[in-house]
Amino acid sequence: MDDRHMQIGEVAARTELSLRTIRHYEETGLVIPSARSQGGFRLYTEADVARLMVIRRMKPLGFTLDQMRDLLEATDRLDAADDTLDAAERDALLDRVRAYHRTAADQVDKLRVQLSRAEEFATTLSARLEQTGSTARS
Repeated sequence: MDDRHMQIGEVAARTELSLRTIRHYEETGLVIPSARSQGGFRLYTEADVARLMVIRRMKPLGFTLDQMRDLLEATDRLDAADDTLDAAERDALLDRVRAYHRTAADQVDKLRVQLSRAEEFATTLSARLEQTGSTARS
């Protein structure tokens, strides 16, 4: 993976998150800049951007900051585990990640239902406007 460092502005543009949001995620411990410049500016790597994208994708599904932190901690431990995790620890971490996956899938299903209802409503309004418009012109 690319180990080039980016300043917060570039990261904000790439993730479509505000500077304030990225700083808030730093304050809450969800993401930590990989480095600081000599001037003290936050510097991020591609791995940091990927982490922010996970957070950004969890947010609209209703996950709390604590849940985000828990999932990231579990995936970090799984990713870093060379031979330090025993089978039970690995299984427990995988179970945590699977639980988040199920929750995300459930939320996606709920959002699909909401979207379908919203589309039906918009179609109903369009038909109503067409009907009203043609009646008004007659």
